[in-house]
Amino acid sequence: MEVLSSRVLLRPGDHARSRRFYGETLGLAVYREFGPPEHPGVVFFLGQGFLELSGSAADGAAGPGVSLWLQVRDVALEEDRLRAAGVTVLRAARLEPWGLVEAWIADPDGHRLVLVEVPDDHPLRRDQR
Repeated sequence: MEVLSSRVLLRPGDHARSRRFYGETLGLAVYREFGPPEHPGVVFFLGQGFLELSGSAADGAAGPGVSLWLQVRDVALEEDRLRAAGVTVLRAARLEPWGLVEAWIADPDGHRLVLVEVPDDHPLRRDQR
C-alpha cells in the first residue's frame, strides 16, 4: 500500500465549538475549508499531518479510545496557557517512565489530547539511521 496522505477525522458534537477550540484555543492553522454553510468542514494543519472536523457525532459523544498525540516544545508552558483559557486538564504534565513529558487535556467533546515534550536527551532526538 502506498499512502499518499493521511489525516485524523473527528465528528464533533458541536462543530462551531470544536472549530473554536482547535483553531483559536489551540491555535492550529487552517489547511482548507469545504462544504456548504449549513454543514461546513475544516481541515487543520497538525504538525506533519492533518486534523479534519466534519459531519457530527451521532449522539454528541466522543468516540471511545480516540486520542491525539501532539508534540510541543514546552508542555508546562502549554498546560498553563490552556488552563488559563479554560481547557480541561485531565492530567498535569509529568515525566513518563519512557522519558517523554506528557500532559493530557480534553477537547470540547471529551477527546483526549496528549501534549508531549521530547527532552533534549531522549532517543527520539537522535538520528536512528
